[in-house]
Amino acid sequence: MSIRFLIFFLFNLTSAYSGSIDLSKARIVNVVSDRKALHRTVEVLQEEVRKRSGIQLTVTTKLPADNLPFIGLALESDLPQLPQRFRTLLQAMPESKNEGFRLVAIESANAVLILGHDARGLLYGAGRLLRKLDMQPGKLTVAGNLAIATSPRYSIRGHQLGYRPKTNAYDAFSVAQFDQYIRELALFGANSIEIMPPRTDDDFTSRHMKLPAIKMIGEQSRICAEYGLDVWMWYPNMGQNYTHPDSIQKELAERHEVFSSVQKLDAVFVPGGDPGELEPDVLFAWLEKEAQVLHKYHPKAKIWVSPQVFRPTQQWFDAFYKHVNKGYNWFGGVVFGPWVKMPVQEIRKRVNPSIPIRHYPDITHNYASQYPVPHWDLAWAMTLGRECINPRPHDEKAIHNALDEFGAGSISYSEGTNDDVNKFVWSDQDWNPETPVIETLRDYGRLFIGPTFTESVAQGLIALEQNWRGNLLTNDAVERTLMQWQALEKSIPQSIRQNPRFQMALIRAYYDAYTRRRLLYETDLEQQARNQLEMIESGGSLAAMRQANVILEKAWKEPILPAFRQKCFALADSLYKSIGAQLTIERHGAMSGRGNFVDNIDIPLNDSPWLLSQLLQIGKLTDESERIQKIREMLHRTDPGPGGFYDHFGAPESWHRVVSDMSWATDPGSLQSPRIGFGVGLVGVEWVDEIKATGFKGQITPRAWMKQAKTLYDQPLKIAYTELDPNATYQLRIAYTGRFQSRMKLMTDDGSMVHDFIQTGQQPIYEFDVPKAALTDGAVTFIWTCGEGERGSQVTEIWLVRK
Repeated sequence: MSIRFLIFFLFNLTSAYSGSIDLSKARIVNVVSDRKALHRTVEVLQEEVRKRSGIQLTVTTKLPADNLPFIGLALESDLPQLPQRFRTLLQAMPESKNEGFRLVAIESANAVLILGHDARGLLYGAGRLLRKLDMQPGKLTVAGNLAIATSPRYSIRGHQLGYRPKTNAYDAFSVAQFDQYIRELALFGANSIEIMPPRTDDDFTSRHMKLPAIKMIGEQSRICAEYGLDVWMWYPNMGQNYTHPDSIQKELAERHEVFSSVQKLDAVFVPGGDPGELEPDVLFAWLEKEAQVLHKYHPKAKIWVSPQVFRPTQQWFDAFYKHVNKGYNWFGGVVFGPWVKMPVQEIRKRVNPSIPIRHYPDITHNYASQYPVPHWDLAWAMTLGRECINPRPHDEKAIHNALDEFGAGSISYSEGTNDDVNKFVWSDQDWNPETPVIETLRDYGRLFIGPTFTESVAQGLIALEQNWRGNLLTNDAVERTLMQWQALEKSIPQSIRQNPRFQMALIRAYYDAYTRRRLLYETDLEQQARNQLEMIESGGSLAAMRQANVILEKAWKEPILPAFRQKCFALADSLYKSIGAQLTIERHGAMSGRGNFVDNIDIPLNDSPWLLSQLLQIGKLTDESERIQKIREMLHRTDPGPGGFYDHFGAPESWHRVVSDMSWATDPGSLQSPRIGFGVGLVGVEWVDEIKATGFKGQITPRAWMKQAKTLYDQPLKIAYTELDPNATYQLRIAYTGRFQSRMKLMTDDGSMVHDFIQTGQQPIYEFDVPKAALTDGAVTFIWTCGEGERGSQVTEIWLVRK
């Protein structure tokens, strides 16, 4: 092996300062003896080169003479057919393993060789070459020192492409668009695509669909088979009853129809819940029956299951893992995804070592998700929402690398094209977790936008992620990000300006800058209105209130940057036409809360909804002194009084009080640490699509109530105070807001009870005396816990009022 590495090292040393190889007149030399192993690799190479350069690479089975350029395709089994000098060079490179390849440019021979370990390795080798080629009209070159020997770290690498209305784009895809998208994912190493049956927790059809769902999943399966990829199916239990014989027969009949409609199916993933929650005994008895139908059409397919439930109990988990470890012959493995309470490290300990775990990472949602954006600014949550165009390259790598060692790979949870960048980052990390993010982004920019703009696109995508860091009011990098994309917009040809991937980044750059400028403008208007109200003189409350109304209403009566707003709508229209991206409900037929972030472009970003509603009520009072008193109370809502404390736990400046034993990098899913939550919560309603200043029984609420600190399930939420007066008594006023509406209990670190379990979500404000025993050392840690089966604790505001 040392001689091999020496030869390879000497080759790279001599090539380190080499130029490029001109492949513009190259041929594809295909020496693969097993034609079935080719799948569509040659076609992919030819078509992707032709699209970008206009060059048609012809195919031959013989090596050219006279040093003419060529791209050689071979499998490990075909290595003896190559000339000795090529064999020597390839054998000197590190060996490849399953699905791996060796790719090397040989400047002295004007050649590029791709040696696949197997059929997939050949496809991935061709994909890596396409990622590194400089393809321009009439020109095709590659770096002369290109040398890659690599094999994937993980055996499962894929993405979910559900053909249903919720996905904000996929339901508008044609067969050709699915073919191209699946191909592009494969170029970055994906080996699995997860499809969905026609019946899920969604509508059966949408106005965008080109084919009935049962037909399209057949096409998706066929496409994957032609590329040699695995086909998974996410199949939730949507029936009403899985114990009654009649209901079971109805469900089995549906599965006969669905499983027979796809020519290839390697695995079925049945979530334990979200949707379709069943008790484990019922679930596994049903899966036994489902497996019999599955094996009639796909004898080797396995069924995977996730312990995915909203309100889990210990009894549920014990029963679940007892079934998992029984060794059913149809059972494939456990899936770790959203709303799985137990950390994957613990799952690995609970299941038998021979049972694989597949990650099901949520790469598509920004909040109320498995991996929310850490400490996301409220303005982003209100405007961009839960689903938007969301390149998070560095976050995705960090999330992947925190947990990857406990699984066999991943198939992502995706709801459309908004998470496009994240898909390619995740695939590269599943292939090799040491891959730098910038390398993936450069390949992405080079292949999908153009080699001239490789660095500009890569750095621009990183800049979009940086827009979401920290407090938006002080993040002036948002404007610089827009400048970067505007400069690129001016320099690129019209054809690239119409490129959907370029437009997805561009709309975010404009939208972000517009949102920040609005936030600055509306924050200033709010302060002006507050100043006006603070300066009320005797008898002047009504006039001051009218003036405050006029100031606040300027936000929509005298809007800023209308050109930016129009640009966003124009780009949204263009994306709808090209890839079916549904960024608004009315214009593009989006589902509410499913990627329609452009609908939120005008949502108020200051406290004007609450201030105006308060002023409306105060204006009905007839007594001047009473009006002034109510205005003072409104303006001083957060004042804790002399010697008191006030904290808003959605605000960065109060987060230091939130106790956490684990960093985000260690626990990105916050199963063992606190996170930020969004939403006020409506009585009796578990979910709202947008973050608005509306809560409880529909009243307008303060802006602060839309963001809070929270923990998941029964993980304690701890908030610590120091430097209190040990001789004083304090009243604790708490704002409990948020979507969970859990039963919560509050204790202190010395064991004193502040309040027993109460049902939150019915009213916002609660008041309690702080136990005197908890304050003897001038410090106290408040500890909230939920009852079993609850979704988590949430705390929005605290006032410690010194009596």
